[in-house]
Amino acid sequence: MIRITIATCTYNAQSTLGRTLDSVLHQTYREVEHLIIDGASTDGTLAMAEEYKLKSDSAECYHDVVIVSEPDQGLYYAMNKALTHATGDYIVFLNAGDKLPSVDTLENISASIGEGEELPAVIYGDTDIVDDEQHFVRHRRLSPPEELTANSFLHGMLVCHQAFYARTDIARATPYDTRYRFSADFDWCVRIMKKAEREHLKMKNTGMVLANYLDGGMTEKNHRASLRERFVIMCRRFGIIRTIAFHAWFVVRLATKK
Repeated sequence: MIRITIATCTYNAQSTLGRTLDSVLHQTYREVEHLIIDGASTDGTLAMAEEYKLKSDSAECYHDVVIVSEPDQGLYYAMNKALTHATGDYIVFLNAGDKLPSVDTLENISASIGEGEELPAVIYGDTDIVDDEQHFVRHRRLSPPEELTANSFLHGMLVCHQAFYARTDIARATPYDTRYRFSADFDWCVRIMKKAEREHLKMKNTGMVLANYLDGGMTEKNHRASLRERFVIMCRRFGIIRTIAFHAWFVVRLATKK
């Protein structure tokens, strides 16, 4: 059985954190570590996390809950902190408001790895968008390909961050680049996939919805700034000429459709 680390980074997240904690608490899979990396919240976030830890300690399906609360410099700094604390075979980032879609999501992820199979570098799947009331809004517009490569992300972030389970040893050796304010997750996924390809490691498509993503996250609220950052990242990771050529082709294709 693989051990899965779920990292939830919070700051004054009292209004949205509960649904995330509940979705992890009720997972039937036992080999779970849940890191709550808090940026010294001033609302009820920490009290909610402590209450959740007590529930988890007494629950039939015990999960390890670790709470760290101290000032930090922002989301991606907190994510890097989570990488240093993680003890699971895989790590995924499920932040306040996001949730696992069913009680057996983690069990199904573990079962997707065949007996005796080398642990893939990445286990991934699809994502559904939900609203504040957890009502289904739509399937995510970008869908993961059957066979994922780093080049897949030339078409956009085809795998949502919340549905991207990275092998922890690779993730820890590939920390988030905190120079980026809105798209360091995009950059992180590309670098992990490139490392996997260099080391000839597989990336496993579960064929399942692995996360319900709260509509209107940080990247969506800063959409233009995020797109500018992504262009810079693509130039850096795929080359300037290739990135410009791909964007030009994309514009031509849109114009042709019109």
